[in-house]
Amino acid sequence: MSRKTEDRSAYPHFLTIPTRWMDNDVYGHVNNVVYYSYFDTVVNRYLIDTGVLEIATSPVIGLVIETSCSYFAPITFPDRVEAGLRVAKLGNSSVRYEVGLFRGDEPAPAAAGHFIHVYVDRETRRPVPLPPAMREALARIAVTETAT
Repeated sequence: MSRKTEDRSAYPHFLTIPTRWMDNDVYGHVNNVVYYSYFDTVVNRYLIDTGVLEIATSPVIGLVIETSCSYFAPITFPDRVEAGLRVAKLGNSSVRYEVGLFRGDEPAPAAAGHFIHVYVDRETRRPVPLPPAMREALARIAVTETAT
């Protein structure tokens, strides 16, 4: 199935994100770079809400090493974005997050993409294994086999 034709059932977690006036560009739709901020928001909010990320103090942090986004339909202000989140690959120190951005209650995504975090020690910036609590939280929204 193409990411364009996936529906909401492909994502086990959702976050509502309101668009802002400033998100629109001169062409009257949300600018492409803003979609990446929606990706970042749904992932980090999930990590914070599950108690596995404290932005200022967590000893392990995720660094983005790869991103992509495919755009299927415009989102505009004042739309409500429903950001669907899943983990497609859970490695030893990396995670592939996949996000579907749905305009309001529409069944098909307006955009779909991914980004990959490599988790590193905050001080040394060297890769480290995912902490057990983080691995457990991410496994709850995983949709494929996970690495051990």
